[in-house]
Amino acid sequence: MLLLGVDLGTSSIKVAVIDADTHRVLASAQYPDVEAGITALQPGWAEQSPEGWWEAVQAAILRAHGSGAYDPRDIAAIGIAYQMHGLVLVDKQQRVLRDSIIWCDSRAVPFGDAAFSAIGERRSLERLLNSPGNFTAAKLAWVKANEPANFSQIDRVLLPGDFIAMRLTGEATTSIPALSEGIFWDFVSNELSTDVFSFFGFDKGLMPPVRPLFSAHGGVTAAVASALGLRAGIPVTYKAGDQPNNALSLNVLEPGEVAATAGTSGVIYGVSDKLTYDPGSRVNSFAHVNYTDTLRRVGVLLCINGTGILNRWVRDLTRGDYEELNTAASLIPPGSAGLGVLPFGNGAERIFYNKILGAQVRGLDLNVHGAAHLYRAGQEGIAFAFRYGLDIMRENGMDPGVIRAGKANMFKSPVFIEAFVNATGVPVELYNSDGSVGAAIGAGIGAGVYRDAREAFAGLRPVQLIEPEKAAVYDELYGQWKEYLP
Repeated sequence: MLLLGVDLGTSSIKVAVIDADTHRVLASAQYPDVEAGITALQPGWAEQSPEGWWEAVQAAILRAHGSGAYDPRDIAAIGIAYQMHGLVLVDKQQRVLRDSIIWCDSRAVPFGDAAFSAIGERRSLERLLNSPGNFTAAKLAWVKANEPANFSQIDRVLLPGDFIAMRLTGEATTSIPALSEGIFWDFVSNELSTDVFSFFGFDKGLMPPVRPLFSAHGGVTAAVASALGLRAGIPVTYKAGDQPNNALSLNVLEPGEVAATAGTSGVIYGVSDKLTYDPGSRVNSFAHVNYTDTLRRVGVLLCINGTGILNRWVRDLTRGDYEELNTAASLIPPGSAGLGVLPFGNGAERIFYNKILGAQVRGLDLNVHGAAHLYRAGQEGIAFAFRYGLDIMRENGMDPGVIRAGKANMFKSPVFIEAFVNATGVPVELYNSDGSVGAAIGAGIGAGVYRDAREAFAGLRPVQLIEPEKAAVYDELYGQWKEYLP
């Protein structure tokens, strides 16, 4: 039996086809070949086309089929991981009404702040586990206030993964974890939040039917099956945000277990068995993939918006190559000869109470610093931002003894790994895992191929363990970096 995983990222779509019995990846593919763009019509805005996502998903699936490594008609179930918090709006004919307002868009912050104040900060935190901030519900409020013609045509409000599943199956569904990441869910009453819907003036009927995350969310339509060489009716059995999915793929499911990613954004994601929240909503809490009424598993998420996007910006600015820049940066001692970078140039940062700080370069000496210094300083700045956020998590009782990460994106850079491990003071276990493989295995759990997630990932083993060896050096450098903060 084969399983197909789709990972809808900000930069690209990745897919993987795996053998359910052996977990062997038979084929993987990515589309487009260059990083997808983000439309910013105004400073602080960030949008992408949902139909562009769908075209890329189809292209990536067909590219994987083109490997000839398997028969596409042997695929038995599909799983989807997706960039979190995006807003997708469709009408009664399932036509997209506007481009998606994605996770790093900051325009809705005033709407979220108004709801936080009106509902009451304590009540919001106790029932929603977060301030509405600039999450999906607040983005929808912005559309209601600024685009009434679009708002009046809405039939369904979707998260990005819900949209891709709908394009595959023709059915719109959602789940408690998806609703919680959009700040639509009340964890106390265990239903759609009356507080949020009443304050913003939303009809609860805009939300799709709620189904268990690991369950059938519809079968592939005949038209889509014909276009993609699949069997009609095979089910989509898993949909999860990219960070909960990354945690699943690393077998991070129980209290105290912690995962990390460093793609376009950077995340540390820990699991708690309590309805925990940060009083300042600087880190956020959402229902994890294995959350149920009786087994409350909450994902505590630290997000740094400016991570891989800064790394890419430096590469493009210097017209360099990732491998060459990493090699040159590795020859420079820690501290980048006094050059410091604040990586906060991708929208409002939650760890700073949803303020937009902007990226900054400090201490530039035109006689000393070159492209490699800037590249190293950027990676160190990202690692120090992780340390800053992890200290907030520690204030909230999340103090990891080890962090698990896939050997992908920035965790392929020895410079970044050294800075991350030593700045945080936490060992890192690296795994050969990625979001599309996790989504495929999630599909197997939802389809009943595996009894549960523990069985699905029983054979997972790290390929590398990196211990802090220069923690004192990086602790001093972190103190210097903090002085740059406004």
